[in-house]
Amino acid sequence: MEFDLLKEKFSAKEAHLINPLTLAFIGDAVYEVFIRTYLLGENKSLKVQQLHLKTVNFVKAKSQSNYAKLILDMFDEEEISVFKRGRNTKSSAPKNADVGDYRWATGFEAVIGYLYISGKNDRLNYLLNKIIEMSDNNDKS
Repeated sequence: MEFDLLKEKFSAKEAHLINPLTLAFIGDAVYEVFIRTYLLGENKSLKVQQLHLKTVNFVKAKSQSNYAKLILDMFDEEEISVFKRGRNTKSSAPKNADVGDYRWATGFEAVIGYLYISGKNDRLNYLLNKIIEMSDNNDKS
């Protein structure tokens, strides 16, 4: 699955200068739209509430943290730098999330946001589809 909504891209250098929490803010939205679109395509007959519950399983901090750990070795040097900046940025975790998971999820979202706004759609789609593959493999085992 692929998508691209952003018409005005940032250079990699410009994107790297953006606050990591801002990258995570964008990354969170991009990731959720990707997951919702994927789940709708796979489950056209499900009711909205069921789609929502499936979406939550992908987008909650614990899941994002787990996916980040699974794909971390796929990150290039630039992506690792963005991930670490996002993970290490001081922020407050929600009451229902483990602080460690929340930090890893923030790093994950920062990478997604960075790839998206810098127009690296092939790379973004590659990583997001890897997550889908991993999730499909977990569902089958």
